[in-house]
Amino acid sequence: MAETQSVSGQTPAQQRAGWVTGTLVLFCLASTIVTVIAGLVQVSFGEYSMTFLEAWRAVFNPNVIFNINTWSAFLFGTELPEMSTASIVVWELRLPRVFVGVITGSTLAVSGAIFQAVTRNELASPFVLGVSSGAGFAVLATLIVFSGLASILPLIATLGGAVAFILVYTIAWKGGTNPVRLVLAGVIVNMVFQSLQQGLFFFADDLGVVQTAVAWLTGSLTGTGWDEVRIAILPAVLSCAIAIGGARQLNVLMLGERTARSLGMRVERTRFLLSVVAILAASAAIAVAGIVSFFGLVVPHIVRNTVGGDYRRLILGCLFAGPALMVVADVGARLALSGTQLPVGVVTGLVGGPYFLYLMRKQQSMGEL
Repeated sequence: MAETQSVSGQTPAQQRAGWVTGTLVLFCLASTIVTVIAGLVQVSFGEYSMTFLEAWRAVFNPNVIFNINTWSAFLFGTELPEMSTASIVVWELRLPRVFVGVITGSTLAVSGAIFQAVTRNELASPFVLGVSSGAGFAVLATLIVFSGLASILPLIATLGGAVAFILVYTIAWKGGTNPVRLVLAGVIVNMVFQSLQQGLFFFADDLGVVQTAVAWLTGSLTGTGWDEVRIAILPAVLSCAIAIGGARQLNVLMLGERTARSLGMRVERTRFLLSVVAILAASAAIAVAGIVSFFGLVVPHIVRNTVGGDYRRLILGCLFAGPALMVVADVGARLALSGTQLPVGVVTGLVGGPYFLYLMRKQQSMGEL
């Protein structure tokens, strides 16, 4: 089918044979090593005193790793079998934070990559297009006003993100959409939902809820546990799997609307459906880690500059690079100030903000947005 042919004109057989490159394999391997090393550093620090060796021995304890009952307790909330104190501290209190970082990093990176394709705009991300703010408002309203619904946060975040993106799409629609109008509409919707978030604080009477909400708005992995892993893992796996399957459609979208239509693609339908996948991915991260700004903008660019623009490589690279950079950022947030843990969103914002400015300065005209 013509729809499956790549920009370079290769046949489908050539595509299947050639898209996995040595650079991609090395990149994914290096990202995995970085994730593991950063994770081991993360689990070595905490209130319970233990040496690096003791912490790492607990991580690789075969009695935990190969015990079905422990994984049942972790993933389904059943009764935890008897474990050593070191194993309980590492596996119950410290490692879940790393796993949440892995889930958050991969979903935000994949979401950003999809949004950059459907808008054909390298400045696009869940944060810039208002999806993060919409999902954030929905989750914040749940925490402050409807606390009894906290068990379905991913669904609420997805609905909030979907409403925000539908508003963006509606504002940008004028006989169709284009990258410029989508981004400008995203900026408007983002500002509106951020104002609504600030207004919600007037309805919060409990100081503890306010502190939780503030930490959540800045993006934080502090205090996350297996409950957060259980909340996010299914939507994360589903959205990332669909993103991998839709990589060729993303490649076609990058050719431009006219070319995509000539290849038989229903552009608006495909763009909307892939946007729903991106919203689901971003919402899974937002529901457990809050609003981690600019992460979905920066990571796809790092991957693209390393492995190339083919979305089959790009999505796979994001699945490995996202966790590596998120866990590293969380380690930096934890160790930057002695005795104080910064929200990880502060670290990503300090890096992502200047990078966003750099990308804006690169643009030669508004028509390239």
